Amino acid sequence: MYHSKSVDSESLLKWSKLLGYDFFRIYSQHLLLYSPPSSPDFYQKAKQKETELPTFRKNIYTIEIIEFILELLKSEEKTKKQIIEEYKIPKTTLYKWIKKYW
Repeated sequence: MYHSKSVDSESLLKWSKLLGYDFFRIYSQHLLLYSPPSSPDFYQKAKQKETELPTFRKNIYTIEIIEFILELLKSEEKTKKQIIEEYKIPKTTLYKWIKKYW
């Protein structure tokens, strides 16, 4: 398996469970950071479908993503403005991370 060019997802899941490491997280973090921006219509449609039930927003940023972003700032590879524009992270969220984790 080490020398194979690709691994199917079922085998990867078994290895993840066996080793206690989430190999899928690498891929999902890549998707979060580099996904294309959503269309503005998406947000308007989501607001129209509000219900009376409470809504809970799941935190989509893992500690690894936060550390990666803060490392870019510390090493001065990117400015705060570049990070906000490139990764579409809200300004307030970035400043909260700086306050909490820096």
